[in-house]
Amino acid sequence: MSEILSQDEIDKLLSAMASGNGEAIEQAPVEDRKVVPYNFARPSKFGKEQLKTLEIIFDNFSRITSSFLTGYLRTTTSIEVVSSEQVTYGEFNNSLLNPVILSIIDFYPFKGSILLDLSSTIGYAMIDRILGGTGKSLAKAREFTEIEVILLSKIMEKFVERLEEPWSQVCEISPRLEKIETNSQFAQIMAPNEMVALVTLNIKIGDIEGLMNFCIPYIVIEPIVGNLNTKHWFSTVDGNDDGLYKTYVEKQLEEAKIPISVIVGNTNITVDEFINIQVGDVIPLDSYVTSDFKVKVGDITKFYAKPGINKGKNAIQITSVIRREE
Repeated sequence: MSEILSQDEIDKLLSAMASGNGEAIEQAPVEDRKVVPYNFARPSKFGKEQLKTLEIIFDNFSRITSSFLTGYLRTTTSIEVVSSEQVTYGEFNNSLLNPVILSIIDFYPFKGSILLDLSSTIGYAMIDRILGGTGKSLAKAREFTEIEVILLSKIMEKFVERLEEPWSQVCEISPRLEKIETNSQFAQIMAPNEMVALVTLNIKIGDIEGLMNFCIPYIVIEPIVGNLNTKHWFSTVDGNDDGLYKTYVEKQLEEAKIPISVIVGNTNITVDEFINIQVGDVIPLDSYVTSDFKVKVGDITKFYAKPGINKGKNAIQITSVIRREE
């Protein structure tokens, strides 16, 4: 038999055979199969697992880039991932409002480019901050000048450099900023019906807030789409994986850059003396030639050192280490 009868159907069948009246036996309703229509104009290329992995990648990118911007702009900056979804390139392009800050990034070694769309509000705030302002945005949007585009290009290059580390868990890439477009019509890098993954980040610089979108075409990352899953992502960060996670963290810490400054001495002068300082004037300090200089790592005094010369350059020699308990 193609189907298994329920106990109720068996009882009815035996009852009908015993009575001999040949009554029709009520059959259980057949469940309708759910058919999901396939949209050829908008095919699904990215799965939920792959979009989730992209969020993890750009979450790491957010932490790295926010730390960089905080130091570069000298103001509090925060970046966080808002969402990830798959859309057509036409939908993404139509959502852009001119003027835009659209960075075209060569995603080497893969064939093709990805796009980075930065809110013009954030762009104006960064330019104002770089030029010595408080980081305020413009009340009314306008076209970017050539000088402003050059300044934005420098920042976008720093953003692109910070894509390498988050993607290294999936594959090794060497992205490069090709150019910046301020008009979305000049950034037609693919057919409008091509599917892309759109990862949206929220960026806040001081009191100014805006969005940053990464448009990643499926045809560009198709060779590594299979690696975009959490199992592959965490395979090298498993605590039981022969210490690979520990080695990875140690390597990242070894390459981290930290600011070091040497305090030669301190003094106090009046505003009048400061205004009238001339070339050749001598300012007495509270230290001596034989004194040990304080060496700061960030804002923490960590070493004492003596001044000197090494290979024709000014240098210091560490004389003692300041322990935490001291």
